[in-house]
Amino acid sequence: MKKIIFAIAAVVTFAACNNTPTADKAETTEKQTAAAADGTSFKTDSTSLVTWTGTKPGGAHTGTFAVTEGFISAKDGNITAGNFIIDINTLSDKDLTDATGKGKLEGHLKSADFFDAAKFPTAKFEITGVEPFKYDSATMKDVVMKDATHTIKGNFSLKDSIKNISFPAKVTVEGNKLTAVADFNIDRTQWGLNYKGPNNPQDWFISKTVNIKLNIAAANK
Repeated sequence: MKKIIFAIAAVVTFAACNNTPTADKAETTEKQTAAAADGTSFKTDSTSLVTWTGTKPGGAHTGTFAVTEGFISAKDGNITAGNFIIDINTLSDKDLTDATGKGKLEGHLKSADFFDAAKFPTAKFEITGVEPFKYDSATMKDVVMKDATHTIKGNFSLKDSIKNISFPAKVTVEGNKLTAVADFNIDRTQWGLNYKGPNNPQDWFISKTVNIKLNIAAANK
């Protein structure tokens, strides 16, 4: 019986991963020292968004979080440091049109079953390092964002966990405006996002891989 259960779980997990958006895989390590600000400081604005997509067999949900505050420092067109705060209570599903179903999903995700927004109302990303990125077709066959300009490393704090993640990003600095976009996948379990616990069979039906799209806009006013 145990073998059958594990076999079913493996099939379900494989199926769930199959419809995860194709994106760069964020490399995850332990917390690192934040980078020191240098250059011009750009304040993030209200148009900045974090878009998420979670998947399960035969389906997916996509939504957003608002970025409520933050800054990015840049010198000579390159990011040097920065951080931004994500308001977990702004979680909003974008694919459900039925108000009842939409509200139920949002409430479920904000509950202690997942983000536990009442206890952990914010998440934070803090830059620890930035390196120039140049796509090389011979050595970077797995890279999806081929037009990335930089590799950004930063501490991502969510719930009571902090992990350092690294991903390609496209950074543009024009006059007093700065934008940074990225599209990558993370393993939600690294931050304790497990439905009713890490070993609960119901959690097996949800892909561990979550897609994150960053669209950060900032200005030097």
